[in-house]
Amino acid sequence: MNSQTENCGRLKKLIVTADDLGLTRRVNEAIEKAHRQGIVTTASLMVNGSAFESAVDMLKQNPGLDAGLHLILTEGAPVSAPAQIPSLANSTGFLYRHPFALAAGLFRRKVLLADLETEIRAQLDKTSAAGVRITHIDGHKHVHVIPQVFALVCRISPDYGIRAVRSTVERTPRLASLLARNIGSWAQILKQYVFGKALSGAWVLSRPANGQRILNTPRRLYGITQTGFLDAPTFAEIVSGLKSGVSEVMCHPGYVDEDLIRTPTRLHFQRERELELLTGTEMPRLLKSAGVALVSYRNLEDCESRG
Repeated sequence: MNSQTENCGRLKKLIVTADDLGLTRRVNEAIEKAHRQGIVTTASLMVNGSAFESAVDMLKQNPGLDAGLHLILTEGAPVSAPAQIPSLANSTGFLYRHPFALAAGLFRRKVLLADLETEIRAQLDKTSAAGVRITHIDGHKHVHVIPQVFALVCRISPDYGIRAVRSTVERTPRLASLLARNIGSWAQILKQYVFGKALSGAWVLSRPANGQRILNTPRRLYGITQTGFLDAPTFAEIVSGLKSGVSEVMCHPGYVDEDLIRTPTRLHFQRERELELLTGTEMPRLLKSAGVALVSYRNLEDCESRG
């Protein structure tokens, strides 16, 4: 390990990732604002989103904004022709509408790994053809940590020069405090907390596919339990609990309009609340006082961290 890597390991660094780039044009605009006027360093691109082209334009106009592939295997239409991936999709879209359903289909061998590989490569090829440099892969609803999917991601990524992947080992600081601030949403928060624990377990099962660290990962992830409930106290609790090394917090800024309402997302007004948080003047002061530096997945190329 060289001195640069050792120094990276001692410092507290945070990737702030805005998921769902490409979902709608107004979501793209919000992510751009959260990057230019706020603390967002990275965005995850949905290649089958209705606003993919405007997302590509925005990324080209903001070269400082890192881009990852938000791999989609359970929602909307595939990039591949359905006839090319019959075990995964048909003319109406993906056959399995939830990660658990996809995992079950893989377990029962109803989904062919060749079809999965075809679709993963098709999504990466689409970003490459659009001139977007992808630095990492994560998954919509975290499908990338299904063991069979993760093994393919690890094998395929080097072909595209991708050297990082999102870890789903979540940390949930002060869960009781989050519940107390959202009394009417206990059931949803606890459901997300359990889902986060399941994802952490899936990551442990999937990690052997990474071999001798083919792909780098942030040490910790924040935001699964807090999805839809990311507010100033929650963010402050996350920042205060950060350890040395590179961590990641995922967020979902956006503007609510008719296009967003028509999508299957349950996050509406929450996106505008998160945008306000991410662009607030108190955020840089909070990070500075905690000794936290903002980075992106590009930094993992020079600053290895362990999941």
